[in-house]
Amino acid sequence: MTTRQSTVRMAFERASIRIPIAEIGLLRDVTPAVRKTLKYGQIAASIAEVGLIEPPVVARDGKNPNRYHLLDGYLRIDILKERGEEEVVCLVALDDEGFTYNKRVSRLATIQEHKMILNAVKKGVSEERLARALNVNIDSIRHKRALTDGICPEAIDLLKDRHVPIATFTELKRLKPVRQVEAAMAMNSMNKYSITLAKTIVAATREDLLVEPRRKPTRGLTEDQIALMERESATVDRDFKIIEKDYGHDHLVLTLAIGYVRALLGNVRVVRYLAQYHPMILAEFQKIAEFQAAA
Repeated sequence: MTTRQSTVRMAFERASIRIPIAEIGLLRDVTPAVRKTLKYGQIAASIAEVGLIEPPVVARDGKNPNRYHLLDGYLRIDILKERGEEEVVCLVALDDEGFTYNKRVSRLATIQEHKMILNAVKKGVSEERLARALNVNIDSIRHKRALTDGICPEAIDLLKDRHVPIATFTELKRLKPVRQVEAAMAMNSMNKYSITLAKTIVAATREDLLVEPRRKPTRGLTEDQIALMERESATVDRDFKIIEKDYGHDHLVLTLAIGYVRALLGNVRVVRYLAQYHPMILAEFQKIAEFQAAA
């Protein structure tokens, strides 16, 4: 039996290097409108408070190895220029393409950000310095510190890698643990975490599953109508779970069908025949193929 050895190709040079910013070529400029965005302000505040954390990525010029093209880090480079910096430490990529850095961005989930803030505070970083580094109000830091207070561990685990608005957690805290888990599972199934959805779930929750009773009945609805809404909500939950079980199989069948349609459209003889005898079917097939390409 023979074993096939495979080598993993390196994507970067082994060591980062310090490069004069003037020697880094930019494919586009940072506009004044971009400089006014929240993201730009947060990066600028972070660099001012703790320095550059993530080095920009460059590639060597094919004709002049002492010149570089910037692949990732346009905002960071622009901020450093505005600060009067003349050099920057960069990673040197071996492939001259910037798609990977823009496509494979891993955003920090809400609960992950919460844990990061807690760890920073435990290590002695003040709330004031965190607020400056993140370019946010200190009240925002305090809200994020208390993000999961009142949320059961099971619900936290379900939402730990999801991008959930802080206001949604506020609504979840109105529910008892068993209902929090149900709400988190429903949100994950729909891949929606909006405050509107959270409020809807709370409104459709039975009184005995709320942490505190409702302060006042919804205007225009009687107790019988509210009870009916709760029963209908429970029915919708059951129906949704049934549909969810069939979704995986249906999606696979649909994917295979679309693949077959695209294969048909790749055959010149088939396309010519459909165009001559069944133009309406051909038009629908093309719509299906275009939809798949757009998705």
